[in-house]
Amino acid sequence: MHHGNRHGRSEQARQAVLQAADDLVVERGFAGVTIEGIAARAGVAKQTIYRWWSSKVDILLDTFIEDMAQHLTPPDHGDLVSDLRAHLANVARFLTRSAPGVVFRALAGQAQHDPELAERLRTGYLSQQRSRDRVPLQRAIDRGELPAGLDVDLAVDQLLGPLYYRALVTGDPMPRAFTDQLVRSFQLQHELPSAADTSPPR
Repeated sequence: MHHGNRHGRSEQARQAVLQAADDLVVERGFAGVTIEGIAARAGVAKQTIYRWWSSKVDILLDTFIEDMAQHLTPPDHGDLVSDLRAHLANVARFLTRSAPGVVFRALAGQAQHDPELAERLRTGYLSQQRSRDRVPLQRAIDRGELPAGLDVDLAVDQLLGPLYYRALVTGDPMPRAFTDQLVRSFQLQHELPSAADTSPPR
C-alpha cells in the first residue's frame, strides 16, 4: 500500500540518490558509476536503493526524465519566434553545459550496444520531450501563426535535430547565434513576422 511519496519512498533520500547519480556520472563517466558509489555519496544503504531501483540505469533514467521535465518545458511569450529562440537556446545549454546533459550523453552512448536501454530511452525520454518540443508549434497553429496542415513532427526535427547532432555526434559548440539561426531559417521558410527578432536575447 502506498503512503505519502510514491512507493513509500523518503523524498529526501530519493533526491539524494538522484543527485549522487548525476554527480558521479559527471565525475567518473557511465562506466565509473556503481550502486555502491551512489549509496555512499547519497548517504543511504545499498539495500535501500535496491528497494527503489533495480540498476544504476534505472536511477539515471529517473533523474534524467525529471530534469528534462523541470528544465525543458518551453516558455510562452505569446509569439512563436520568441518561444523558439528561448526554447532552442535552453535545450542547447542543457545538452552541453549541465549535469543532466552529461547523463544524457552517457545514456545515449550506452544505448548503442544496449537495445533495452535504447528502447527505454526512446519511450521514457524522447517521447515525453518530443511532446514538450511540439508545444510552441501547436500554440502557433492555434493562434494562426502557422498553417493548420503543418507537419509538426518534421518541424521539430528541423529545429531540434541539429542540436542533438552536435551534442551526440560532432561535439561542436552551440552558441546562441547558432540556435537563433535555426529559428531564423524556420522563420523565413514559413514567412513568420520578424518583430520578435529585434528583442534582446532572453
